[in-house]
Order: sequence, then C-alpha cells, then structure tokens
Amino acid sequence: MRLTLHPYQLQLKHTFSISRESHDVQPSLIVSLEKDGKIGYGEATSNPYYKITLASMAQEINAIKTNIEKYTFNTPEDFYSFLDTLPLTNFAKCALDLAANDLYGKLSQKPLHEIWGLTTDHYPISNYTIGIDTTEKMVAKMQELPWPIYKIKLGTDHDVEIVTELRKYTNAIFRVDANCAWTVEETIENSKKLKELQVEFIEQPLKATHWEGMKKVMQETVLPIIADEACIVESDVKKCAGHFTGINIKLTKCGGITPARRMIKEAKSLGLKVMIGCMTESTVGISAIAQLLPYLDYVDMDGALLLKKDIATGVDILPNGKVVFPTLGGSGINLL
Repeated sequence: MRLTLHPYQLQLKHTFSISRESHDVQPSLIVSLEKDGKIGYGEATSNPYYKITLASMAQEINAIKTNIEKYTFNTPEDFYSFLDTLPLTNFAKCALDLAANDLYGKLSQKPLHEIWGLTTDHYPISNYTIGIDTTEKMVAKMQELPWPIYKIKLGTDHDVEIVTELRKYTNAIFRVDANCAWTVEETIENSKKLKELQVEFIEQPLKATHWEGMKKVMQETVLPIIADEACIVESDVKKCAGHFTGINIKLTKCGGITPARRMIKEAKSLGLKVMIGCMTESTVGISAIAQLLPYLDYVDMDGALLLKKDIATGVDILPNGKVVFPTLGGSGINLL
C-alpha cells in the first residue's frame, strides 16, 4: 500500500463552543491508503481535551509508515490487529482504520454496510448541534438551518432558561449535552424541567470518572442518560451498564470502525442504547459513520454541516435529515 497524509484546517461556519472550550477552526488529518489503483480515505480531528494535535498524529503515523506500506493488506480486521502491535494513539488508529475500511470496500466494489449484511431501509436521523452562545445567537443558528432534531450544548449557569427560550421557536426534538459540567443534583433537577420541554435525553452530565454519582442519577433521573466522555474504548462499555441508558461512541476516540462495531455489539448485549457521534469531521469521517447507521438508535453526524467548506464527497445529508448513500464502494469517499 501507499500511505499519504493530508493535513487540513477546517473553517467552521460559526464559533463552536461547549462547556470547556471554543474554536473557529477544526484541524483534521486525512489519511489515504492506495492499493491496486483504489484509494481509501480516513480522518481523525485534533482534540485539546485528549491532547491530540495534527503534528502528534502525523509524527506517530510517519514513524511507522514503512511498516504500513510493507504490510500485505487483506481485510480491515487483520489490518487492525496489525495496528494494535504498533505505537499509535486511538486517534491515529482511527484515521488508518477508516482508510483501510474505505479501501477494502472499494476493492470489493461494495459499500461497507452491504459487506456487513446491512440494509439502509431504516436508520436514525442525525441531530444538528447548536453550540453554547448567547440565547439570541443560538436561536439564529436554529433558524439558519431548520432541522428535525437539535443537540443543544449546555454547561452554563442558565441552562434550563436557554432550552426554554429555544423551545419557543421550534417543535423539533431536543437533546442536551452538558459535556461533564453538571453536578448530580443539577442533573436530577434539570432532568425534570427538561422533560417538560420535550428533551429526549441528556448526554454526559457528570465528569467521566464520577461513577458513583451516575448511580444516583440513574436512580432519580426522569430522562435517559447517554455516556460520552465516560465511554471511550471497548473496556468502558461494560462499566456503563447500570450507570447510563446508552453510550455515544466516537470513532476517533475508540480507534475506528473496527473497534466501534465490537462496542456496538457488546452494548446491545447489555441492553444499552447505541449512538455514534462525530468530532466535527469533514465528509470523510461522516461517510464512515453513515455506514454504521443501520446498527444505531441515535446518531450525531453533523460535522460536515458545520463547516464553511467541505473537502470531500461521500454521503449527503438532506434538510430533512435523510441520508443519500453513495454507490461507490467502501464509505464512498472522494477527496476534493
């Protein structure tokens, strides 16, 4: 295989703020793997919370580039076992694994979901994320893109008031994400008020390590609770059972499609709802998520919609949330 790295600075339409950070640009690394005239693409975005940068990912991958290019590629699963023997963070593994899956599908001339025996007759609609801002600007962002489901980022001292105001302008489904900013008591009390505002679920209200607090929340909350920062890798799935209603898997954090499929299977066996979320990826990463849609209960794959300019073609998400799947093999990605 031939390996190439493509660094990008993805410009966002609006400043994107959550409880712990804000940014206008999302650095992203695209990896391409080429074999027999076919090119597979994968992506991993940088993330200050996990201390991942474009430079750190590029350094990791370049250090083992020769190993990868000498590898005899057969299946993504075998390739992932090979990656596990190399000194790589999950973010770097994700970019390589997504590229390997896209390449495999293109070599097989089938979309990944067909290779896995899935159909796209039924799948969840993605939410569209509204980052923390003034209430007026949050309303304006909703009105800029009318959507059937919104995820509202929270973590301020007036969270319920924000949702109350936003509810005046739409009947869309609301989900809220506190990104670890609430206490146990806030979560329980907020759940009651947010349920009255037709909120579907709360995502990661407490700090990721606050397992005892989550037990109390689960006993008293009136809304489902979805784990995010508390569910990063495969070993976290079992811990989430009994502490959360479901899990939000991020491909970049868990290491790609290959481990994500195992996490989905385990979560379902434990009775957990399954969501996959994005990390403001371009259509490269979003198209990989889309192949997993038939497995999921919920999905957050709006990353490319938040960009001023996309860098690839692949899946298209229509204004009603429906997905147009590419017929090209793999994840169906072409880099522009």
